[in-house]
Amino acid sequence: MAAKREPIAVDKVQLLLSLAVAMFALGLVGVIVRRNVLVMLMCMELMLNGVNLSLVTFAHQLGSTVGAVLVFLIFVVATAEIAIAIPIVLLLVRRKRTLDLSAYSDLKG
Repeated sequence: MAAKREPIAVDKVQLLLSLAVAMFALGLVGVIVRRNVLVMLMCMELMLNGVNLSLVTFAHQLGSTVGAVLVFLIFVVATAEIAIAIPIVLLLVRRKRTLDLSAYSDLKG
């Protein structure tokens, strides 16, 4: 027999959504301000986790499993992204000997 879930209290929802907005904003500031490629990747992941937290919060509040499934799919895509991005960054670092994004301007199409 499945246990009945109680909806999250409104103040907890506001707290979780505030945390999600703070995570997203911190990641956005990091992507805009920093020029280090690895730090930018970490900040993008922080933004993604902020979005995931808001999706889980809304899904739990509505009693739906759609949000949880969407978060799972986002985690799968994020894992594939990191699995591809890190080796590319390592190859670029070996080539240019720097993590500064401005050094890679010759790669623009």
